[in-house]
Amino acid sequence: MSEPSSAATYCVHCGKPRDEGDHPRCSGARAALEPPRFCAECARRMVVQVTPAGWSAHCSRHGGTSPPPRN
Repeated sequence: MSEPSSAATYCVHCGKPRDEGDHPRCSGARAALEPPRFCAECARRMVVQVTPAGWSAHCSRHGGTSPPPRN
């Protein structure tokens, strides 16, 4: 099995290819607060759990992700 690439291929908010035009609704201030809904490597819909303490997201092929730590 190959290592996942570090560059995101798909938009994590809409699932469309990153290089397919602008994603104005995906790059706004509100989107910065939203957890990812699609895997950046394969565009599969992820299982997302939102709690009062934060969120977690899991792709069935590429594993999980969590938000960056708060300062």
